[in-house]
This record gives sequence, structure tokens and C-alpha cells, in this order.
Amino acid sequence: MTNDAMTNDRTISGRTRVAGVIGWPVAHSLSPVIHEAGFASLGVDAVYVALPVPPGRGAEAVRGAFDLGFVGLSVTMPHKEAVAASVDEIEDTAAFLRSVNTVCFGAGGTVGRSTDGDGFLASLRDEAVHVSGRSALVIGTGGAGRAVAEALNRAGARLTVSNRSEASARHLAEFLPGCSVVSWSELGRVAPDHDLIVNCTSIGMGDSDESPLDVGRLSKRHVVVDIVYHPERTPLLIAAEARGATAVGGLGMLVHQAALQETAWFGASPDVTAMKESVRRALAAQG
Repeated sequence: MTNDAMTNDRTISGRTRVAGVIGWPVAHSLSPVIHEAGFASLGVDAVYVALPVPPGRGAEAVRGAFDLGFVGLSVTMPHKEAVAASVDEIEDTAAFLRSVNTVCFGAGGTVGRSTDGDGFLASLRDEAVHVSGRSALVIGTGGAGRAVAEALNRAGARLTVSNRSEASARHLAEFLPGCSVVSWSELGRVAPDHDLIVNCTSIGMGDSDESPLDVGRLSKRHVVVDIVYHPERTPLLIAAEARGATAVGGLGMLVHQAALQETAWFGASPDVTAMKESVRRALAAQG
């Protein structure tokens, strides 16, 4: 046996770069599928692995990957906040969110970024959805909801947020200029007053037939986005389409945030279409 190993018809050698995702649990992650497709489109000699890192060990894992010469890391739950507090440098958006989903390694040390919000905006551009000057309602102010709300606010949307815990929504709104808050019980009444409605909760994920919103008063002037990507067409999106609204699923955000990570690591943009198709194949194989 040689020192080189063959995988997916590629030779892994001492020159092969390594990137990965840290999380707990992480075995279910689609990140390796997405990034391997992206690496192939870029033609880079690199592999991407899922690294199970127990809670409380995220900062150590980042330092270890830096010392081992990794090209970069993706960060998922439960490590995003701890990594944000531990990197040598943090970009403005990640600092505002107090959450890092991307770590870049360089001569100066570790740099934390957040690509979720910009990945969301890129997914809207794919669907020719314009944000500036439009009214937007974000449902859910967890980690993903905060990233989406910040991105929409930065892009010039007139923003309203809502969360089951209204205190969380009000806390976020304090830091976003012009942002207003609506109570969870009022969602159905106020949603039709907004051009863009974004579900950032897990409602509708998997086999659930639930929807976070009654879409009965929506029409073709509305755009409804669900950042849930499995299933690709959630109950909310199916119902919105039936009312004539434009429906945008979460697969685009998932892939675009990963593409932005690769751009940060390698300085070149991967093929987003190839990455998206790789996810669809993986999900189909899972049934």
C-alpha cells in the first residue's frame, strides 16, 4: 500500500488541504457533500470532513485546526457563540451577531466570520427578489433569524420581527435601526401588510405538516421565504404558492453561505449550481 489514499478518484497527498465543520452532533451534516462539490468545481486539492466536537470544546478545536494547518472551518451548533468569543479577529457582522459560522486561518491567526446573512441575500438574488425599500417580516429570532434580520436591515428593507418569546425579538430590534416588533399572536393579521415574509423557525421541518402562518390573505404580490431546506417545499411554501405568492426555499441559503465560505478560504467562487444539485442527491438518497 502506498502512502497516498484514493477517495472519490482523487489522490490525497501531503499537499492536500483540509477544511471541516465542527459541531455536536455533526454526523448528519450535509456540509461535506456541499463543500466537496464546491472544491471539485474550483479544482482545488482539498478535502472536507465532519468533526464531532463536544460542547465547551469549540475554541480548543479551532486552535487545534489552526495548529494543524487547516485551510478553514465551518462552525455549527453549539459552538458558534464560543468561537465568536475566542477568535483572534472577528468581522463586523459576526461581532454584531456574537456568532461565527466560518473561521479563516492566516499568518495573523484566526478570523471569525458569518456568511449566513449574505448567503440568504444571495439566495434572494437568484430568484430576482429585491429587498431595498420593501417591507419584510422575519418570523423567529434565533441564530438564523438574527442573521437574516441583520442582513435584510443592512440591505435596506423596512423590517419587522416576531418571536414566540417577545423579549428576544425586542432585544434584537433595539440594535437594528427602524426595526419594529409584532407579537406572535398578531402574525396572521400583520403578515399581509409586508412584501416579504421569512420563516426562520424550524416549523415545517421534516415530516411536519405545520406552518408558522395562515397564508389565507396573501396574494401574488407577496414573497414567502422558508429557510427550512428539508423538505425543499415546506407546508408554508406550498400554501403560499397556492395563493399565487412567490415561494423561495431554504436550499439556496444553505448552499450560498457555504459558497461564501469557500470564497473566503480560496479566493474564488465555486459553482453554486453543482453544490445545490449535490445536496438534492444526498437528500433523495436519504429518502
